[in-house]
Parts: sequence; C-alpha cells; structure tokens
Amino acid sequence: MFRMNLQDNNVLPYEGRVRGLTAPRRQMRENKIVSFRKLLPLLSLTVLCLAQEGWQTMTAYPGVDMQGLTGAKKTLAFKLIRSEQCSCGCEMKIAECRVKDPSCAISRKLGNTVAKEISAGKTEAAIRADLKKMATEPPPVLDDAVKISTTGDPVRGPAKARVTIVEFSDFQCPFCSKAVSETKAVMRQFPNDVKFIFKQFPLDDHAQAEFGAEAALAAQAQGKFWEMHDLMYAGYPNLSRTTVLGYARKLGLDMKRFTAEVDGHKYKARVHSEEQEGEEAGVGGTPTFFINGKKLNDTFDVATVAPLIRKELK
Repeated sequence: MFRMNLQDNNVLPYEGRVRGLTAPRRQMRENKIVSFRKLLPLLSLTVLCLAQEGWQTMTAYPGVDMQGLTGAKKTLAFKLIRSEQCSCGCEMKIAECRVKDPSCAISRKLGNTVAKEISAGKTEAAIRADLKKMATEPPPVLDDAVKISTTGDPVRGPAKARVTIVEFSDFQCPFCSKAVSETKAVMRQFPNDVKFIFKQFPLDDHAQAEFGAEAALAAQAQGKFWEMHDLMYAGYPNLSRTTVLGYARKLGLDMKRFTAEVDGHKYKARVHSEEQEGEEAGVGGTPTFFINGKKLNDTFDVATVAPLIRKELK
C-alpha cells in the first residue's frame, strides 16, 4: 500500500499486515465499518448485530468457501475457524473476524485455507500447525485474486489489455495524491498491456472526499472523469464546492447539468456501493491497488509494480 511520512514527505514502504498494526490504520478500518452500518436500514442493522453476536453458531461466513464440505469435514472446518485466532491483530477468532470485519483479507485467507486443507484430507493437527505458521509469515506481495466489478467505471488504457489495475481511492487523501504520478508512470511503461480503473473510496475523516467522489462521477457522465481527476488531485487538498465548480467550468462541462447532479447527490448511492465493494475485497485504507484482482501489499511504484506486471504477462 502506498504510504507517506507526513513529517518529511518521504514515501514509506508497506508496513505489514492489512490491519491491526497501527492505530491510524485500525481507526480507518473502524471508521469505514461504522460508515457502512450507518447506511443500512434499521432492520438490516438489527440483523447484522444479531449475526455478530451469533458468530459461534453461524453456518456460513462471508468470503469463506465451504462448498463441497459436508458432514464431519464441515463440522471440523467450523471448529477450527471458531477456535483459531485471526493473525491480523484484531484479537478475534477467524470466524468472529469474518463476521465483524468482513473486509479483513487475512481472516478470509485463513478461513479458506482451513476449507481447502480439510478438503485435501489434512488432519486437524496439521491444519492448526499450518495456521500457526501462516501467522508468523509476512503477507504476500499479492493476495489471492478476488472478483471486482468494473462495469461503468472510468478506465485508462486499451480495453483488451491483459493486466487490469484497479485503484480504490479518495480525492482528499495525501497518499492518493502522491500515487497519481506513479500510476501514470506505470501506464507509460506498459501502454499496450495495462488498463487502469478507478474506484471511489472516500474516507470518513476527509470532510470533502465524498463530495469530490460524487463530483468526479458527475464529470464522468459528461466524458471528463480523468480531466476532473487530474485537476482535483493537482489542487489537493482543496475540494470546496467553489473550487470544484471552477474545475467544471474550466473543462467546459454543462454547468446546469453538473450542478444539478452534484447538488442532488445523483451518484451518492454509487459511491457507497463502491465503498462496500472495496470493504468486501479487503480495502482498509487508501489508496489500495489490485493487479488482476490481487490486492497489492506493498508500495505502488514502478520499481515494485513493473516486475509483478511482467509476471502476469507471462
């Protein structure tokens, strides 16, 4: 994940696991979960709370594929994920983490490891040993691939490119602003092989980020997403209404339509949908990048990403 030291403006490498290592990153994850719940109707919220309280007895867990497991094998799978600790730093059991924090990529991987190893015939002792070993290992540079919908999302690069990079980003995030030059550098190096897709993920503690996300989508509706994207990041962190309307005029947008769509929050539901999709894919902060569906757990720069792209192209 792209990170920056705000004191000296130096780019820092990815620090470790997706969640639980630092208070700011843990708080971002908690803020996103609270935001997601606020969007749910009261009935859905009640159901969610009941589900969280009953994680010990649930028969299906988000993101854990137990298809093909029946009888004693399924019983063993439940036993293991309900008793073994998630190694993300949350201090919860794997099953508990899957229910209370479905965006956690680590508990998802551990749960699916349990299911796969039981299916392969491994013993309970061997699986527990493997889980303990995984807890001491650093995260892979790329996680296992997940499905991410890209229909209708803004895209740069050739439609038939063999490598797709998806970024979940926030227009008021300093790390996202710094990442823009790196994404463009990667695209220049692989002009025929990579396409780049942008997804909205405004953080709660950035007051103007959601407004910026909705404005960017309103610009996309008039064929000017990337132009608006570049202007908003170049003008970071100012995303005031006056500033963004100035960008829209500069781009020659239909101002009556643009203003009506932004003020009417036409794209609010789409922004929230992309946030939820990001959480389910394991996004815990911004920017988060996926290369052919595999979440990148390292710095996003040409030196790091170019070898990964070449490997995908083999």
